[in-house]
Amino acid sequence: MIEKMSESEGKVLGFKAIGTVTKEDYKVLVPEVKSLVDKEESISMLLDLRQFKWENIEAWMADINFGRDYHDKIDKMAIVGDKTWEKWITTLAEPFYSKKARFFYSEDIDSAWKWLKE
Repeated sequence: MIEKMSESEGKVLGFKAIGTVTKEDYKVLVPEVKSLVDKEESISMLLDLRQFKWENIEAWMADINFGRDYHDKIDKMAIVGDKTWEKWITTLAEPFYSKKARFFYSEDIDSAWKWLKE
């Protein structure tokens, strides 16, 4: 499941990935991103992976399409989590999903929001 986070404001969107992400979850994420990009031209995003388990195979194409369509429109992406593999995802985010990406540990989520708003 993907949920929009209530802390989202202005040009900054935050999403929480919970459990297994499916193709259907991109029907939540993509319209929110598209709407804000249409309004602001570029945005920043926070992706909270603390409750994320995996993305099923049907969602992979939606994920790839999202990166292709919005890479140049996402100025900054903050990845929040606690696991080493979540930190590695940040390395992948920059060339495929955003112009600049940084990893933040859970206890630093406030710093992640602050960095995105700078």
